Amino acid sequence: MMVTLRKQYVVSRPVYSEDSLAEDHEKIHRKHKALMEHVKEYLTSCDANRAKKAVVSVLPVIGWMRMYRVREWLLGDVVSGVSTGLVAIMQGSFPVLSLMVGAVVTRLVPEDGPHANITDFEGLTQDQQRVLVASSVTFLMGIFQLAMGVLQVGFIVVYLSDTLVSGFTTAAAVHILVSQLKFVLGLSVPGINGPLSMIYTLEKIFVQITSTNICDLVMSIVIMVVVFIVKELNDRYRAKLPVPIPIEVIVTVIACGVSYGFNFEKRYDVEVVGTMVKGYEPPIVPSVQVFQESAAEAFPVAIVGFTVAFSVAKVYANKHDYPIDGNQELVAFGVSNMFGATFRSFAASTALSRTAVQESSGGKTQVAGLISAMMAMIVTVALGFLLEPLPRSVLGALVIVNLKGMLMQFREILYLWRRDKPECVVWVGTCLGAILLGLDFGLAVGLGIELLTVVFRTQFPRCSILANLPGTDLYRDQKDYPLVCEPKGVKIFRIPSPIFFANIEFFRNKLVEAVGFNPLRVLRKRNKALRKIKKLLQKRDPGITENGLEDLFWTATNDPEENTEVLELPADLKELPFQMNWSAELPSEFSVPTVNLHSLILDFSAVSFLDISAMKGLKMALKEFTRVDVDVYIVSCDALIMEKLHSCMFFDDEIRTSMFFPTLHDAMLDVLEKHQDNSTGSVLKDTKL
Repeated sequence: MMVTLRKQYVVSRPVYSEDSLAEDHEKIHRKHKALMEHVKEYLTSCDANRAKKAVVSVLPVIGWMRMYRVREWLLGDVVSGVSTGLVAIMQGSFPVLSLMVGAVVTRLVPEDGPHANITDFEGLTQDQQRVLVASSVTFLMGIFQLAMGVLQVGFIVVYLSDTLVSGFTTAAAVHILVSQLKFVLGLSVPGINGPLSMIYTLEKIFVQITSTNICDLVMSIVIMVVVFIVKELNDRYRAKLPVPIPIEVIVTVIACGVSYGFNFEKRYDVEVVGTMVKGYEPPIVPSVQVFQESAAEAFPVAIVGFTVAFSVAKVYANKHDYPIDGNQELVAFGVSNMFGATFRSFAASTALSRTAVQESSGGKTQVAGLISAMMAMIVTVALGFLLEPLPRSVLGALVIVNLKGMLMQFREILYLWRRDKPECVVWVGTCLGAILLGLDFGLAVGLGIELLTVVFRTQFPRCSILANLPGTDLYRDQKDYPLVCEPKGVKIFRIPSPIFFANIEFFRNKLVEAVGFNPLRVLRKRNKALRKIKKLLQKRDPGITENGLEDLFWTATNDPEENTEVLELPADLKELPFQMNWSAELPSEFSVPTVNLHSLILDFSAVSFLDISAMKGLKMALKEFTRVDVDVYIVSCDALIMEKLHSCMFFDDEIRTSMFFPTLHDAMLDVLEKHQDNSTGSVLKDTKL
């Protein structure tokens, strides 16, 4: 058996309290800048590096194009761009945003009945009115996103934990899966928006299930099986293949040819892509009146569009280990939506299905996206007729099979349940909320559950009792180590979270539970006993001596108790000719709880902040213990917390700065020095620091 050689360290220094440390080591008192000073410095200071970072943040293409690996990435980007472009051309835009924007369009320009009273609608057909509404909502959505990006509101993405993003994107994948079922089965199902829309959509699908187009179903199953097998081969032989097999492109071309050759549309009643519009529409001016009518709906559309995009980006960023910037994404989406809306484009976001196609088919950079856009442009301008016979069920099958990675995230439930149950609740709650209520409300539900878990963890932290590891200056939870040293009369209590208004009472209750007595109750019992003793003294009852009460008292004392201002005070002992010894055994007629504690050490090493409510509660708790003759020590307190305690007038005649010590071991050595507990303190005292 090999013995691990460990290095030794020995430090010889005085035992420090915060006060004595300040005497020996002068501290620089820094002036903290106000918010306006930070803003002024940010606006006035500018150098070449900052200008460069600003340009790269607005135009990130400058950054990644310089590092582009042509030999390694170009071929994969080309294949991926072509595959994604083919799917993007026939698939349309992101279904969730389509439904959200569609709700505004339907409200302002209903199918049956008069449209909203908007003068910009005059002289337009119903379709033109609807296009104007959709493009105006998209433009307003872009304004919101650009404004948030400029104002650096992208920090909100820090609230999107990996667990929440995983549950949210899984729900989005389920939404897309359900939206593609009608194409795979060849059914006619209208788009439904709002809470429980997925339930209603599935209901309409199952009602028509007997009308399934067998040709569509068989073709979809065959394509999904083939694509799945080829993708598995691509993954298995990735190192040997120069580029993944472009199976999406292959099956799309074959499906187009077979559908055209056998006339699937007429012979088997298969729904195909059909006539595609050629060219581009001239630009139009968005309607300010539509802005006014749709502002309340455009903002959540902007938030959902950005959140979905960032969530999907975060999944792949974690997978491929690259950073993403929320503010950069907001600016990019804002500009693209505003520019596109002037040309009658639809609300833009990240489409989960096409992102999955691009990643799984070998795409590495934005070059794949550029090629995909060029594909869409070429087809729109000149080659759209070649894709007109393509069955829509083929597109649905390609989308579904590429959702495999997202849908496999359901496996995380078991892992999270075993490792971290609150995180599992966040995942399941976000996923179920987004599935049942829609992605917009589901996102709000997920954020709410996530914040509740944070509140739960901080409001009910796992407090612990620490003890010394013999021969060291280390202190650990006494439940975790069988051989620890806990000096008699000393209790070390660790608080592993911030202390604020919501958990101060929990903290005080846990502290009482840890020490085994309620100091306020002890104080009241002692005061009651003293009042009884004073009455006996006034009557000069000889029973005092007969009952042996003189054994409870030490020598006479003339030191009066200090007069304090708040809480219940210790009874005045000036009239007593002796000093009480509360640790002695009292007669039965004096019911006073025994306090077997002379020192309480509070470990604040994990306390990051205190609010005003917590300070008041902490001050009351400290005074309750000091008034029953328990010395209180606070160790490893953060410097900013100390500054706040001073600024908030925390200290007075009872609560002094001398209670604070820089380390736990300093406080323990001071305790042992005061109480001379040689039997249990020798190990600690001999520890060389």
